[in-house]
Amino acid sequence: MKIGLQINRFDWPDAPDGIGPAVARYARAADDAGFDSIWVMDHFFQIRGLGPAEDPMLEGWTTLGFLAAATRRARLGLMVGGVHYRAPGLWVKATTTLDVLSGGRAYLGIGAAWNEEESLALGFDFPPLGERFEMLEETLRIAHAMWTGPRGTEEAFDGLHVHATRLLNAPQSISRPHPPIMVGGGGEKKTLRLVAQYADACNVFGGPAQVAHKYAILREHCDAVGRPYEEIERTNLGSNRVSPDGADGSPTPARFLDDLGSLADAGVQHVILGVPASRVEAWIDLVGGRVIPEARRL
Repeated sequence: MKIGLQINRFDWPDAPDGIGPAVARYARAADDAGFDSIWVMDHFFQIRGLGPAEDPMLEGWTTLGFLAAATRRARLGLMVGGVHYRAPGLWVKATTTLDVLSGGRAYLGIGAAWNEEESLALGFDFPPLGERFEMLEETLRIAHAMWTGPRGTEEAFDGLHVHATRLLNAPQSISRPHPPIMVGGGGEKKTLRLVAQYADACNVFGGPAQVAHKYAILREHCDAVGRPYEEIERTNLGSNRVSPDGADGSPTPARFLDDLGSLADAGVQHVILGVPASRVEAWIDLVGGRVIPEARRL
């Protein structure tokens, strides 16, 4: 099993001046500790469950570019991008740029989005969900076209929401045939169908029973479109509460590995853990030293 890190909070005591050095320090520590991937959220306000909207939040793509310079081996991505925040051509060009500058380490993480509050607050259009899914499918189709061949395609694209005359992409991505595309969400009728048809990875929430059910639905969609189910990387956004001694009811590394084993049995291949609220570097060292080596065997 792979282990990833999501940097999902920036509310450290020395913000804002210390945010940049801390992000670089934590990313380097995770990279050196053996984390397989590093992610940031595609939000402009902090989200419920992690803190008030007023807590510090960084724009995702800019942060990933910064992380590319601070790391050397972990893959980098948004967990996951809101499709309505950027035009399809920009999604692909930004991912390609990250892939080139990082030496072939980019993910395109994208989904239909949900945060109406921040969209309306900052003046982003927030179309109805059905339209956002149409936009998502068109973006995925354009991504495959722009990542075709040495520099995209000369063909035009005429969709419901996007009209493009030349899907040129130069330089082309280093990752071939393209950077892995992750579609986030567990919607059984639309989201998982889009995963089966266009994506290389999925991200679904929940415990072993819930994710096993979602993966069964994904397998059905793969069968329907003629796609090998095993081609798709199956990821899960998990808990970060592992501690050395099980303080405050948190799992010890041994118990946490048991939990990861249950997820592996359900089909999860890559667990992504959020940054804890405090003692980040000690936690990264703990996971790198006592969890990641054992997780490789799952």
